[in-house]
Amino acid sequence: MKITAVETTLREVPVRHPFRWRAGLPGSGTSNTVMDLVIHTDEGVTGRAEVSHGAIMQDIVDRRLRDMLIGRDPLLKEDLFHRVLELDRLEEIPIYGLGTIDIALWDLTAKAASMPLYKAIGGFRDRIPAYASTVTYDTLEEFLDIADQCLAAGFRAIKLHAWGDARRDGHLCQKLREHVGPDIALMYDGSAGFDLVDAIWLGRALGEADYTWYEEPMREFSIESYRRLREKVEVPLLVGETSDGIHYNIADFLAFGAGDLVRTSTHYKGGITGALRIAHLADAHNTRAEVHGGGLPNLHLACAIPNTTWYESLVMGNPVVIEPGIGPDGAISPPDVPGIGWDALVQ
Repeated sequence: MKITAVETTLREVPVRHPFRWRAGLPGSGTSNTVMDLVIHTDEGVTGRAEVSHGAIMQDIVDRRLRDMLIGRDPLLKEDLFHRVLELDRLEEIPIYGLGTIDIALWDLTAKAASMPLYKAIGGFRDRIPAYASTVTYDTLEEFLDIADQCLAAGFRAIKLHAWGDARRDGHLCQKLREHVGPDIALMYDGSAGFDLVDAIWLGRALGEADYTWYEEPMREFSIESYRRLREKVEVPLLVGETSDGIHYNIADFLAFGAGDLVRTSTHYKGGITGALRIAHLADAHNTRAEVHGGGLPNLHLACAIPNTTWYESLVMGNPVVIEPGIGPDGAISPPDVPGIGWDALVQ
């Protein structure tokens, strides 16, 4: 089998429920330019992926990636993964696009094998609990109301994206624990909003409230800062969400004792191939590789590896908009069709 063409198409996707993040970060806006990428082969099997920031990624595909792919065997994914990393040395491919080619190749591979992607890459389970990952709301009272709506929808775990103010966020986190009781898993994502001093203060507040994890309180450039933070707080640190370097970077977080759990992702960590390297690396350290972000490729990944706990499902709006496929049990299954199942209804 040989790759014969690499097709890209841009489309504007409206954001039906605009939302915002912490102070200092841009919100969702009203639309997103998505690039659809399709890899064609001489045997008629195709593989598809999609990526945001589509105009940027289309330029990289046009200038660098298409010529590298044409004529090669799409099933030699390790070879092509290595070649993309070689091009990254020159292009600094954006983190959100580094895995685009690999996702399409795995979609193609699973179709060729007539298997759903999660079975082709491991197949640990066919259904996984989801946690409600909030956007940022205006008041404490609104957050508590959103939590009630999420629990009523079946979720048994909630992650907060709050305001980016250590004292205010800490107060919210403790009030949410009081509100939902001890049996609901709670997590907090700082979206890299703090320095070390505020991160320590907030981490101690989260520990007092028995949070399951404390995610990306600082930018992940300084592993030493995370090592020092881990010495000062009791809440488990979840690290490596937006750091470059795929498994190499995650290895350093673990080697230097700078985190308790690590992030993996098809979108931010080099597609399926890079995400699996991180999951296996974490497993070798007897720890979890929690899958960052939603979407079908990440859902398949979460169902393929044993050392992840939940699928991340973004909730937005008020009343909250629940992702299609989340059942009354708060869980979700990947499409039971060959490949990723881009066009399949998630049950």
